[in-house]
Amino acid sequence: MTDEMSIESYLSAGGVLTSPGNVPPRYRAELMRLMATFVDSELAGAAGFADVINQGPGIKERIAAAKIVLEKTDNADRVLKIMGEFGANTDRYAVHHPWSARLDRDADIGATRTESDMRLAVFNYPLQGWADAVVMNLLMGLAVAVQLEEFSSVSYQPLAEQFRAIAPIEARHAELALEGLTKLLEDGSATVDVQTCVSYWWPRVAASFGSTKSGRADALKAYGLRKNTNADLKSRWETEAKAVLGSLDLKAG
Repeated sequence: MTDEMSIESYLSAGGVLTSPGNVPPRYRAELMRLMATFVDSELAGAAGFADVINQGPGIKERIAAAKIVLEKTDNADRVLKIMGEFGANTDRYAVHHPWSARLDRDADIGATRTESDMRLAVFNYPLQGWADAVVMNLLMGLAVAVQLEEFSSVSYQPLAEQFRAIAPIEARHAELALEGLTKLLEDGSATVDVQTCVSYWWPRVAASFGSTKSGRADALKAYGLRKNTNADLKSRWETEAKAVLGSLDLKAG
């Protein structure tokens, strides 16, 4: 592996890299983009959910919400440490961006990122109350499960190992959201129409999978940073999310 093409061939054949020292520039750029998107989304998601902890209808719900905030922040820190090995200023990173900043509820930015950080677009929208937060966390939690399954086999081994450790934690967050939503529907304690919340968040979570015509897809596959297309991952999420919503007599979209 004396040049980038030889490394690309090695990676496309299933090879892995284990340290920043043997990472080519273009691979490094894509890897950093992947890590920054995850870290920023986790920190922004945690910050948004922190604002609704005390809106939980009971102590158990508030404990679950606080745990989600703690664990999402910890998950971000796991990946941020790897970014630090590539030169990121980890001490400044967590306090530099306005993680709790949100756009107007009716803003329509599709999958566009803001200028302040690399969070997925869905994390730029504000939560409105407990039921809305639970719906968002359920739909996004199912999306994260699909995305982490994909990222758990990336060719940068230290990152793949962290994603594999993070996956069950994030899966539990989706389970907690499902439990919370089920309780709201069973006891009729939701103060807003839950189906309206689903209809609001569905297209915004769907957009988190990115464009179905990504010009970077081939490069990511060649580097071993992706295996499936955005369209494939989105379709998988849609199938799983529709099944979950259907079990609650809710409709997707």
